[in-house]
Amino acid sequence: MTHNVTDSPATIMVVDDHPLLRRGVEQLLEIEDDLRLVFDTGSPREGLKKALEHEPDMLLLDLNMPDLDGLEVLKRLRNGGYAGRIIMYTVSDQEDNVVEALRSGADGYLLKDMEPEELVHQLRQAALGRMAISDDLTSLLARALRTQHHAERAPTLDVLTRREREILVELAAGMSNKLIARRLDITEGTVKVHVKHLLKKLRLRSRVEAAVWAVQQGLAPDH
Repeated sequence: MTHNVTDSPATIMVVDDHPLLRRGVEQLLEIEDDLRLVFDTGSPREGLKKALEHEPDMLLLDLNMPDLDGLEVLKRLRNGGYAGRIIMYTVSDQEDNVVEALRSGADGYLLKDMEPEELVHQLRQAALGRMAISDDLTSLLARALRTQHHAERAPTLDVLTRREREILVELAAGMSNKLIARRLDITEGTVKVHVKHLLKKLRLRSRVEAAVWAVQQGLAPDH
């Protein structure tokens, strides 16, 4: 779900087992007109239930929690049909965690040591349908992709159709399916089909991986 300045505030739910952190995020969002905290909990099971029931626009999800870790919550949410933005919020910058989260359907991965203003900025990016990834992790993700592709002959842009390349450029800009559809004057369903095909051709598992790969190939968006 995407928002612009004329929309109602983007609704956010926080699932994190540290009360102090949840309180800090609450205070941070209290002064923002376009971002609204609607629920927070330290229980991953309660967070899972509430997110599926109320479908907030965004979920800020801790990675390491007792009882049920964030990756498992993420997978259950996607399997349960939750279509909102899921942003992992964690202290872990381990490559395996980052890659698995993004491959499991996360729309972003933010580190808890970031500045408060940067967190707000990244949440706004997510509300607009764009990726939310800490700057420090971009090179890490690119390195993980290079390692993956060196293990097998990497595909090239030649395997894509013209339309798939156009959509890949939009993915590189962090655009959501809805925004891509609007920009290219096609239906959102058509965009989904093209994204599915290009991921398969490029042997990538998520739109975030595709975006990083596209930037590596020099497919910089013109907007």
